[in-house]
Amino acid sequence: MKRLVVLISGNGSNLQAILDACQQGRIKANVVAVFSNRADAFGLERARAGGIAAHALSATHYASREAFDHQLMAEIDEYKPDLVVLAGYMRILSPAFVAHYHDRLLNIHPSLLPKYPGLHTHRQAIENGDSEHGTSVHFVTDELDGGPVILQAKVPVFADDSEEDVTARVQHQEHAIYPLVISWFVDERLIMRDNAAWLDGQRLPAQGYAGD
Repeated sequence: MKRLVVLISGNGSNLQAILDACQQGRIKANVVAVFSNRADAFGLERARAGGIAAHALSATHYASREAFDHQLMAEIDEYKPDLVVLAGYMRILSPAFVAHYHDRLLNIHPSLLPKYPGLHTHRQAIENGDSEHGTSVHFVTDELDGGPVILQAKVPVFADDSEEDVTARVQHQEHAIYPLVISWFVDERLIMRDNAAWLDGQRLPAQGYAGD
């Protein structure tokens, strides 16, 4: 069985979707450890409830981002992961971290990339009057939210939507597409090559896989 390490910063709803998919056999892998940069992240409780090693590292204990990431890499590597999954991990990663896990580092971002990298994506979509919004799973590179997109899911945005409405709609899609993409990687159907995502030997377009 392939080994997954998941990084979180908060509630861990995408983590839960991944755990459920592993338990149900939709992902043929095990989450072997969960790491958070916040000791109070509820996602750590989800990990413990599933009997999974849960670790918190506080950035305040390290002199620099590089020092923090060096320690994080050392602790992650003890679990020998085949894939490192960012699931609501809110720290910007150092180039050394990204290079260390090159081509086995995934992230999910709550926008239709390249639109709205960074924070407060739902708010931006509402304020700009967008009629659709969504979420993107992508490989991680040094560019913030800029790695090759693998799969996107779109949701409508209605005139009277609150930020909470849009968040809920996007998260519902996230919980479907992130386990799917992870399963593609675990099944060795998905790779990153030449700074692009490839699925079943086909280079994916800039917006990722477009299925029915």
